[in-house]
Amino acid sequence: MAPILEVKNLFKNYGATEVLKDINVSIEEGDFLVLVGPSGCGKSTLLNCIAGLEPISGGELFIGGQNMTNVSPKDRDIAMVFQSYALYPTMTVAKNITFGMKVRGIDQATQDAKLKQVAAQLQIEPLLHRKPGQLSGGQRQRVAMGRALVRDPKLFLFDEPLSNLDAKLRVEMRTEIKALHQNLGASMVYVTHDQIEAMTLATKIVVMKGGIIQQIGSPAEIYNRPANLFVADFMGSPAMNLIPAKTRRDNGGTVIEIARKEGDPIVLTDPKNADLPEDVILGVRPEDIADPASRTRDDAQVAECVIDIVEPAGADTYVVMQLGGKHVTARLHAETTAKAGVAQPLAFDLGKVSYFAPETGQRLN
Repeated sequence: MAPILEVKNLFKNYGATEVLKDINVSIEEGDFLVLVGPSGCGKSTLLNCIAGLEPISGGELFIGGQNMTNVSPKDRDIAMVFQSYALYPTMTVAKNITFGMKVRGIDQATQDAKLKQVAAQLQIEPLLHRKPGQLSGGQRQRVAMGRALVRDPKLFLFDEPLSNLDAKLRVEMRTEIKALHQNLGASMVYVTHDQIEAMTLATKIVVMKGGIIQQIGSPAEIYNRPANLFVADFMGSPAMNLIPAKTRRDNGGTVIEIARKEGDPIVLTDPKNADLPEDVILGVRPEDIADPASRTRDDAQVAECVIDIVEPAGADTYVVMQLGGKHVTARLHAETTAKAGVAQPLAFDLGKVSYFAPETGQRLN
């Protein structure tokens, strides 16, 4: 079966400026693809190219196995949910949701049935007779989603739909979108700059920077095996620690030396990784630097680190120290005894570390 969406060698130029460079990505039916990256990386432009709102400068685009490269947006069998909601202010919620069906000449009975189904899914039945000006931001976003859902398209496109909502409502709506995807089995492409949204919603993530795809993978692949320093730093909250280090081989494996602010360097031994260059960037997630009493893996190694800052955060406590000339964050239990200015033994889980080349930023292991 053909992918539900396939983008081949896509380029997009604005005059002499190249904003998308050789984009290749595909998803299967039922996938939830999230395009994520910083502002200006090209993710919304790519979404607009998929929708047909922006003509592409090169390459091809297929939806449901059909070439849609030069097809009008209305003929692509897509539905789009915008950041701005794009609701008609003079129409009721019910009319906003059914307007597209009315324009396409769908009979009233079908319109009513679709409206009832979608209103129940989104829990907006009491709002159907209100107008957008009488709704909260979260309610407006539900209506915008309802308008897309009644289309029953091949592909749903979401352009940062939650960015106008407050933090609590964003979490609630994120959960609703996830549940909708699971219940409908629909194919979705979703744009966000929020890496937590990307990790929680996606079945497949595309990380972009400067109009170039940096990595494509599942949330677990992106998080655990970032392809380069940019992905390692961008994906994760707090971000992966990226620590300059020296390596050398001995009989027990690869010895890793990390400079401390004062005194001798930390010395760790990774028994599994060979053929690393002398200079590396060691990537380690905050949760993989732990209190020794809580370590569960045999390859966690303990080193003394002077704590600079202690940040209680409810269920966890974050501590910050200087290693390799960088601020390094560890995620400890709330009950930790760590104190600022005091040396603390910490266990580094070498089974989960990443190594990157300082010159290129590319992953080495």
